[in-house]
Amino acid sequence: MSNTGNFVLQDSNFNNLWESFNSPTDTLLPSQNMDIGGMLSSRQSETHFSKGRFQLRLIRDGNLVLNTINLPTNNPNENYYTSGTSNSGKQLVFNQSGDIYILRDDNQKLSLRQVKLEAAAEFYFRATLNFDGVFTLYSYPKNSNANGSWTPIWSVPDNICVKNTVLTGSGTCGYNSICTLGSDQRPLCTCPKGYSLLDPNDQYGSCKPDFIQGCEEDKLSPGKDLYSFQVLTNTFWPNSNYAMLKPYTEDQCSKSCMEDCMCAVAVFIGGDCCLKKKLPLSNGRVDNNFFPGKTYMKIRNNTSITLPNHCLPIPETKKKNHDNLILLWSVLFAGSLFVNIILIVAICVGAFFFYHKKLKRPIRNFNAMEMNLRRFTYQELVEATDGFKEELGKGAFGVVYKGTVEMGSTVPVAVKKLNSSLQDYEREFKTEVNMIGQTHHKNLVCQLGFCDEGLHRLLVYEFLSNGTLASFLFGDLKPSWNQRIQIAVGIARGVLYLHEECNTQIIHCDIKPQNILLDDNYNARISDFGLAKLLMMNQSKTHTNIRGTKGYVAPEWFKSMPITPKVDVYSYGVVLLEIICCRKSVYMETIEEEKAILTDWAYDCYREGALDALVEYNVEELNDKEKLERYVMVAIWCIQEDPSLRPTMRRVTQMLEGVVEVLVPPCPYLFSRAG
Repeated sequence: MSNTGNFVLQDSNFNNLWESFNSPTDTLLPSQNMDIGGMLSSRQSETHFSKGRFQLRLIRDGNLVLNTINLPTNNPNENYYTSGTSNSGKQLVFNQSGDIYILRDDNQKLSLRQVKLEAAAEFYFRATLNFDGVFTLYSYPKNSNANGSWTPIWSVPDNICVKNTVLTGSGTCGYNSICTLGSDQRPLCTCPKGYSLLDPNDQYGSCKPDFIQGCEEDKLSPGKDLYSFQVLTNTFWPNSNYAMLKPYTEDQCSKSCMEDCMCAVAVFIGGDCCLKKKLPLSNGRVDNNFFPGKTYMKIRNNTSITLPNHCLPIPETKKKNHDNLILLWSVLFAGSLFVNIILIVAICVGAFFFYHKKLKRPIRNFNAMEMNLRRFTYQELVEATDGFKEELGKGAFGVVYKGTVEMGSTVPVAVKKLNSSLQDYEREFKTEVNMIGQTHHKNLVCQLGFCDEGLHRLLVYEFLSNGTLASFLFGDLKPSWNQRIQIAVGIARGVLYLHEECNTQIIHCDIKPQNILLDDNYNARISDFGLAKLLMMNQSKTHTNIRGTKGYVAPEWFKSMPITPKVDVYSYGVVLLEIICCRKSVYMETIEEEKAILTDWAYDCYREGALDALVEYNVEELNDKEKLERYVMVAIWCIQEDPSLRPTMRRVTQMLEGVVEVLVPPCPYLFSRAG
């Protein structure tokens, strides 16, 4: 490794076989030059290092260009930036002084960015093609005593939201998204009202409408009853036009879009021009120079609903068939009245016996959502698990076995067999079927079916290959910091869904690592709803017996206080500390007594500014100390003894994601110490 940062592989004769400067990824270092044909590729996102959508290239004519590419073919789209150095440039040079210029064939320099020479000795430099398509020069102070960071000092293009208007691809942000330039000259992507991220983990990705817009549905009701307009100023999608109406007034423009089932956006521009656009929209941006234009975005009214099937108009062909059928039955009835009477009597008798036979079957008082689940026979699950051969785990209410079932294809499953000797096994069974059957979220385990034959009570779930969070955290190998924070956010989103986004609010009551499963991509899935409680829409709290697991149970369980969703917030705070530290909440084997209870140890370390001791001086966490401190502060807020001081799970999620500020938390044990 040279002093410039070039990593070189040499043979025994010291001949260079390979060097990293000749194979750049997304960054150039001083003294690393790029010849014609050279290229930088952005990464996919801030935390995803796969190849992204943007390229920086020095092309044959000597121009330095920025362009997007079509993934996965890698074919370049149109350029959204050019240096204007065609027919002259042969090399992009990044020197030790931090200057970036294009060297011509005659050795003249065409400067792209020049840094004061006296600054070169005081700073490190790097030039990076960021994941959002902005090529940026950064500096970092060499003074080790300074609290430095990589600071952007130059970038191109100056406003990527406006400059990236290529005809192909989604633009700087994803489809249907709106790009706004931040104070750091980096783009911010937001979804319009009525739209949400296609991938919640990709804030620069595409937005999907949260409603269905279709011409068939629009025929059933006037457009104004189904939709309204969100009026956007200085907001424009330059592409996706399918009609231009001119001359048109502003009222005519908005009315035309409202009455057109294909129209998603209408733009009135230039005083007499109406542009109608359809989905998906591309290159959306806020442009303060876009005037006197006005954008009308069609969104679904909250009160509008899809009409039930019996309200649908009958097609003309079906009307004819219906009339013919009536005529046929009339003729048959008139010609053979006696035969029809015998037939009706036979049908009634058959229905009578069928109904009484059906009454003898075991029917349980489950939620109507049960219809989305498959009812297995006990014998089917015996065969699926090969006689309950492979045990995956054991809990308070039963044992979980691995198996396979046929559901169009062979699907691996986890079968939970409840212990019928336990007093609460019937309640456990009903709770799991009713609650998980009506929940659908990427961070909750998916229930596929159940069995309630005789005394047998079994639950069938999707099989998640990476096991529990407990085995992941507390094993021999310490998981990466990035994996752990991804899991922490996933759990928070799952609990948020239970608390605020279900039709009926659910308090899980037993959030702990043993009840968090991990899928193939290490996404967190909350499971084991046997102890959960439902809150009706007009309830904010409930009274119940103590539930949960020692070490994760909120203090109010022991104080005869009303139980609210804040008990899950407390449990989540304990789990978050376990994720941060990769250790159990109670560890009595430790020699150091002050470390035995994780919640106490974490607060002591935070109060004394000793987070490095909390994570046992692990370099990976300490390199991300800002996020580490934020996550510890969030956890301390969650474990406050006073439930009213704990944040909601929505607030917790926002604090973890850095959307809202995390205030300094108070001591979580004030009540105990005051008493």
